[in-house]
Amino acid sequence: MRAPRIRALGLCTGWGRGAAAIPADAAAAAGGRRLIGLGRAQDADPRFTDTRFRRATRECLWALAAVDAMLEDGRAGREAIAGDRTALVFVTAASYGVSNRAFIEGGGSGMHFAYTAPAVVPAEAAIEFGISGPSLILIGGPPATLQAIWHAATLMERGACDRALVLVVETFEECEDLYARAWPLARRPLVDAAGCLWLEPGAGRLVLTTAPGRARDGVRLKRRLGEMFACEPLAALGLDRLAGTPGPLTLSGRWRDDAAALCWESEPEMGDETLDAGARP
Repeated sequence: MRAPRIRALGLCTGWGRGAAAIPADAAAAAGGRRLIGLGRAQDADPRFTDTRFRRATRECLWALAAVDAMLEDGRAGREAIAGDRTALVFVTAASYGVSNRAFIEGGGSGMHFAYTAPAVVPAEAAIEFGISGPSLILIGGPPATLQAIWHAATLMERGACDRALVLVVETFEECEDLYARAWPLARRPLVDAAGCLWLEPGAGRLVLTTAPGRARDGVRLKRRLGEMFACEPLAALGLDRLAGTPGPLTLSGRWRDDAAALCWESEPEMGDETLDAGARP
């Protein structure tokens, strides 16, 4: 598989905007908090108070914020990703939890069919940014995000699109009490996160394996990030870009009994114009 070029990356987490906001130690920075939430997107961007978004869920609005951050990082306008030559691949493990909970508990959810909830987030992004190319939804943790990048590269290699966006959203705030019953929150906080990766055809070779490899210490990474579920690989990529890590890039992750690693066998191409938005002066 031909390795894609990384054009831009947008990242919004409970720690702040961009990889520069991620602390060195999540548990220490959390100070005993079990959840580091993103809060309301309307507070971060007044545009979301428009009546156009009155029915949009919190996870949908943060997805739009992540795409906006990606465009800022790539110094591009919306027209650069609009149209049927842009593919959109969405990944989540938790962002539909609030809709499912409201549906089961009768909490007044606007979604009458809870199993369609994962489709709402990418649909909102497609409408807002005029994206009408191929689309795909993957449910799972970090390995699913690596598979999403692989699928995006496959679509480009087959000529189905000229560019692909990998959009990942994980929100935990509305179901914090449910996670507290089963998740070891005492060790690492849950961190709301939304990220969007812009890929274009590149050179070199991309290899997907079902083992995480030795390039990244997963325990050390989680200690820094907290628990971001599927957004973890994009946050790790943001940290690598921020640090200017040289050489071939390897992203890896585990989720339950699943494990995967994605390797650019040559140093990945990155646009000269890109800069992590969170690191800007």
